[in-house]
Amino acid sequence: MPNLIFDYDGTIHNSMLTYAPAFRGTMKWLSDNGYIAEKEYTDDEISCWLGFNSTDMWNSFHPELDPEIREKARLMLGKDMAERIDRGEGALYDGAEEMLSELKKRGYKLIFLSNCRFHYLERHKRVFRLERFFDCFYCCEAYNFIPKYEIFKRIAPAHSGSFIVIGDRFHDIETAVRNGLPSIGCSYGFGSREELSAANIIVDSIADIPYAADKLSQ
Repeated sequence: MPNLIFDYDGTIHNSMLTYAPAFRGTMKWLSDNGYIAEKEYTDDEISCWLGFNSTDMWNSFHPELDPEIREKARLMLGKDMAERIDRGEGALYDGAEEMLSELKKRGYKLIFLSNCRFHYLERHKRVFRLERFFDCFYCCEAYNFIPKYEIFKRIAPAHSGSFIVIGDRFHDIETAVRNGLPSIGCSYGFGSREELSAANIIVDSIADIPYAADKLSQ
């Protein structure tokens, strides 16, 4: 059976439950202190940053900010999200646990690959008991925030067999394309269908992932 390389935020975890309020709170702090203009942010404007590692996000978002202020805002947003997760405000997508359990039952090896930091990974492993499902965990901080497609090149030798990449953003499909791998694009997440267009299969429901994985495994 192929190894399944899973993205996390927007693919398994409904990040907007914690990211959106934390983002808006951080932007309010920046505007209240005169660092940026006051603005109301739509969910689409916020969700477009999901899937990026936080360093890349802040280097692209308001790049005119002093690096010290950007770093303070990054830490503030991350702390807010962490506190919300600990308070039980976060959630995996409906059907995520059933989907992952079904894949395990069918004999797939599940590999977690996310553009997240160590503290984020460890908190989510604890809160959502992710070790029930995943055999291995990789986060971009361990690889100095290099792109996912480069991280894959480093981790692939540790795993025998073939791979399928599963995710909702262009980072995931890019990982598959650049490494000659099949992929499943998750349109229910935060990416557009356009950025998922190079995926072998696009699923509109998390429940369809096992069928798609089986089809690509044939």
